[in-house]
Amino acid sequence: MPRRRGRGRARRRRRARIRRILLVGLVVTSVLLSVGGWVTFRGWQARAHLVNAAGLAKDLSSQVLAGDVARAQRTLSALQEQATAARGATGGALWRLGQWAPYAGDDLTAVRQISVAVDDLARLAFPALLRLDLTSFVPKQGRLDLGRLRAVSAEVSAADRAVRQTADRLRAVPTGGLVAQVRDAVAALREELDRLGGLTSAADRGVRLLPPLLGADGPRSYLVVSQNPAELRATGGMFGAYAVLRADDGRIRLAGQGSATDLRSFDPPLTVSPETRRLWSDLPGMFPADVNLSPDFPAAAALYREMVRRRTGTAVDGVMAVDPVMLSYLLAAIGPVAVPDGPELTGSTAVRTLLSDSYRDLDVRGQDDLYARATSGVFDALFTRTVDPKRLLSVIDRSIRERRILFWSVRSEEQRVLAGSRLAGQLPEKDTVPTVGVFLNDGSGAKLGYYLRFSATLTVGECQPDGRREQRLRVTVRSTAPRSGLTKSVTGLALSGDKYTARTFVSVHTPSGGAILTGRLDGKDIAMGSGTDGRRQVALANVEVGPGQTRALDVTLLTGQNGSGTAELVLTPTVTPWTTQIVNAPRCEQ
Repeated sequence: MPRRRGRGRARRRRRARIRRILLVGLVVTSVLLSVGGWVTFRGWQARAHLVNAAGLAKDLSSQVLAGDVARAQRTLSALQEQATAARGATGGALWRLGQWAPYAGDDLTAVRQISVAVDDLARLAFPALLRLDLTSFVPKQGRLDLGRLRAVSAEVSAADRAVRQTADRLRAVPTGGLVAQVRDAVAALREELDRLGGLTSAADRGVRLLPPLLGADGPRSYLVVSQNPAELRATGGMFGAYAVLRADDGRIRLAGQGSATDLRSFDPPLTVSPETRRLWSDLPGMFPADVNLSPDFPAAAALYREMVRRRTGTAVDGVMAVDPVMLSYLLAAIGPVAVPDGPELTGSTAVRTLLSDSYRDLDVRGQDDLYARATSGVFDALFTRTVDPKRLLSVIDRSIRERRILFWSVRSEEQRVLAGSRLAGQLPEKDTVPTVGVFLNDGSGAKLGYYLRFSATLTVGECQPDGRREQRLRVTVRSTAPRSGLTKSVTGLALSGDKYTARTFVSVHTPSGGAILTGRLDGKDIAMGSGTDGRRQVALANVEVGPGQTRALDVTLLTGQNGSGTAELVLTPTVTPWTTQIVNAPRCEQ
């Protein structure tokens, strides 16, 4: 009996414990369901506010660019209201509790980060950008108002800082386990922030650098060099005609002109880096036309500046490179320009006139002279005409993105501000995103680059056990050159053996810390030259293409220990912009 009563008490204790467990489980489940329902409700609220905010942000962008300040102010107020509401809907203790939930927690965290990012932009960045007067960046009556630029500098810097900090926080949000809608929203906002960050960063550099560069603290002088993409070089084209500009208190005037042919050759050659010498011997230090065989624009600009100083005695404070395509963009914004003793240039005719007709009608001296007069004429019109600031800034932005404007300052503190921008004309020393450089140099001794068309596809491939990643690059070169009828000025030295066959040296620079694996031309293995560029390996291939031909260069390479599923391409700007495609993949750890 005592044993039976003991077993009965044990059964009752077990049943009581089970009831307590069930009761606690029921309560916890009820709480979780309630929290989940509340979080779902608030999530729908946040979604509605974010959708409204996205639409308002697009409207705001259009209104700012259109100069409709009154409507933009109203739109900004509505955007701030929606952004604040979205941030409020994703805040509070219950939302934070939901972020710890399995499966959905990561998505709730990401939605919260999106809401915070949009609200920060609406409060910290957009108001300053809205107050920014675009006309501050446009010269009037031949002078740029440097005082106005300095007055807006602090606000522009604050807006840029807000955009960059927001982008950094959003970039840290893991996306591997997110549902498709949230993952796409994060990706879209990251892309928009990158675009916006490029604009605010450029504006910040502009308001900080333009006053001293344009003589606010004393007169400055610069070389403006025209790059000729009809004869390709890594930074865009062979250096040809140049102009000397003087800047003083925001006013710019032409002080002189010259040509690379006037500088002759240098023996002994100027000093070049050991890496450059291994790939290109002493050519960049000997011939003004070869200073930019390497894609490092600061190094090329420094060489060219020294060559001009030695031959003319003129020492400048910096070098800017432009090309005829950039001039055509400017002409589309400022209108036609009549070149003294030459043709009228328009946005639609400038490239053909400078890179094709001039070789048919003029000798070498006449071509250089036309380039110099065209460049100075366009810049003179830019600084004296009334120009729509929105169109002008759009042209400058496009030209910088395509690397058709490059600038180097002899002052190290100014060059540090430029570092990392496309304007500086350098590959980054260390990649944030694995970056592949594809650079072109003419090997024909001719001007056949006008007829070449280029495309590039970069595919992110398999992850390697050591943390590296394979990439597959395909570069295609197509020639639209005629089979006859070109002048000696175009066919030049015909170093390929046939005066209508273009020889192009294609140099492929791996991502930082990467390596070249294989190279094939039209499906067949080829021998390639090799070298280094800092922490990047370089492969050099000879691609010869005749009229009507298309050839394909395939290079397999490795990244550094990055694991990123994204990639970037940096390319030599050509007469006709490249056709490009980047095929991304998930990060290796995902």
